[in-house]
Amino acid sequence: QVQLVESGGGSVQAGGSLRLSCAASGYAYISAWFRQAPGKEREGVARILTGSGNTYYADSVKGRFTISQDKDKNTVYLQMNSLKPEDTAMYYCAADQRAYRPWPWWQGYQYWGQGTQVTVSP
Repeated sequence: QVQLVESGGGSVQAGGSLRLSCAASGYAYISAWFRQAPGKEREGVARILTGSGNTYYADSVKGRFTISQDKDKNTVYLQMNSLKPEDTAMYYCAADQRAYRPWPWWQGYQYWGQGTQVTVSP
């Protein structure tokens, strides 16, 4: 069992930046950030593979968001720059310990955090 605790959400004006943190209680093979805005489906934002550090981003955030990790701290970060009002959502951290994942990266995570709210005003 891995527990995930997110932090770093808040309110910011458009064009601003925020950094989210996700502290894990144990090792995960893959970690990811998701977001869900009211009335919309949950969206995979970015993922990182713990071993290689390989990253992948949704087109909607590519070039603006950066996912990174501190392996010693079992912590994953999401640096969000050039924020837009449409980035407003609850952001969730997710993790999976399984290396064999025969499905898209945005599916099938074992563990989820409680979420942290990000609000971007015009």
